[in-house]
Amino acid sequence: MKFCKIYENYMKQVGKTLPGIGYRRLKKDINKCRSHIQSCNDALSTVDCSVCDGTFFSSLFDEMSAVVDCFLEEAQKLLDSPSLCLLGNWIYSCFDCSRNGVKYHNDVLIKEGQELLIYAIVNAIAFRKILKKYDKVHKCEKGREFKSDAQVKHVDILQSPWFYELMSSQINLRDKKLKAASGDVSLLEGLALTFNNDKPSMSCGLFHNFKIDVDLICPICLDIVFDAVALTCGHILCYTCACSTASVTIVDGLKAAAPRQKCPLCRQARVYNDAIRLEELNILLSRRCPEYWEKRLETERSERLRLVKEHWQAQLHGLVS
Repeated sequence: MKFCKIYENYMKQVGKTLPGIGYRRLKKDINKCRSHIQSCNDALSTVDCSVCDGTFFSSLFDEMSAVVDCFLEEAQKLLDSPSLCLLGNWIYSCFDCSRNGVKYHNDVLIKEGQELLIYAIVNAIAFRKILKKYDKVHKCEKGREFKSDAQVKHVDILQSPWFYELMSSQINLRDKKLKAASGDVSLLEGLALTFNNDKPSMSCGLFHNFKIDVDLICPICLDIVFDAVALTCGHILCYTCACSTASVTIVDGLKAAAPRQKCPLCRQARVYNDAIRLEELNILLSRRCPEYWEKRLETERSERLRLVKEHWQAQLHGLVS
């Protein structure tokens, strides 16, 4: 079955309440361009197209923005729910989860989390496929350039910190050996934390041919991310490493970073102020790497005490002088 049909069937299943991409309509616009180009014997410029450029990219941007906004709202709502917070702290470990409706809540959390992940991935695939189709017809790279611009404007759902947190929370729930939710979640495959030469990564597959891999090695200290934060560009760093690259102290925090400070990887500016601490990911890594986590915790505690002491000594010195 072609992706267009798969996507339409999926969006019908989730109902009219969730926004999506007008994939078939955008595909028809591109096909009109193809026919127009062929009718002109390729004399028409394939880079600048008056047939679809007026509305194609603006429409796609608006639709994908609505998808991202919807996902962020629902993901934050789910991750901030009291039930998940309790599960994250393993409060329920002393209780019988089959009593007082707790089992029902666990099933709901798993099902809703999986459905949100599928929703994000399916729309991300649609976004990428329609841009590739545009470039193929027009024999250009405008689609790729648009995708890069959309990433800078945070319209890439797979680079959202909340997407990483949702993946982590689902693995945490599975680690707790909660019973899987009822319902059709067969589209989601291979959601796991894996290790390759002691280097962890999160992976998630869909439709047997699309796979997401999230590297969990900090690009600054080159170790497993500790007290992980995700910058608004999507890159994950240790909190202390992020403060270092942002030229702020851990006392002031990332919100004190100057707008000119850039991500050390993609060089985007203004990525620190709204960085998100990945609590679910930190829980996941602390449980999967307990020895490393305890050792790093001890080292970080000493280092942070030293940095705090230096900060206040500098403040005191400034007051005296």
